[in-house]
Amino acid sequence: MIGGGVEFKVIKIHKPEDVNVILGQSHFIKTVADISEAVVGSVPGAKFGLGFCESSGDCLIRIDGNDEDLKALARDNARVIGAGHSFILFLRDCYPINVLNAIKNIQEVCTIYCATANAAEVVIAESVQGRGIMGVIDGMKPKGVEGPEGVQWRNDLLNRFGYKRG
Repeated sequence: MIGGGVEFKVIKIHKPEDVNVILGQSHFIKTVADISEAVVGSVPGAKFGLGFCESSGDCLIRIDGNDEDLKALARDNARVIGAGHSFILFLRDCYPINVLNAIKNIQEVCTIYCATANAAEVVIAESVQGRGIMGVIDGMKPKGVEGPEGVQWRNDLLNRFGYKRG
């Protein structure tokens, strides 16, 4: 292999159960300000912490947010993931569905790997140059196929959240 090969790693995202996470990739330091503005503009009162792994220049982990615990969580997870131009956003008092389109529409955002409250793992490839995200393992594998009771439960849940009427 050219350049010394690649090593794969699986890294667990550490977070409390009541916190949602969005993991993505961008291409510019402006991401920090733009994601912060997208969260605040989409859900006033949402708590968040953002970590962005800068992949050129000083190569620092850039942090923003309005909740010190979530900012520390973002910093610590970004440090362990360590993939260039990746970002990790932790949310409390809002759901990814409330901010996801605003984030996807940020011109420097390239990819969203996951948006979840589930336990998640990040599959990383590491070479001599650095690290990249290959994908995400989000939650558990299916245990069966939904039946009529499952359909009713799902519709009731969506009704409770206000996403479906009737």
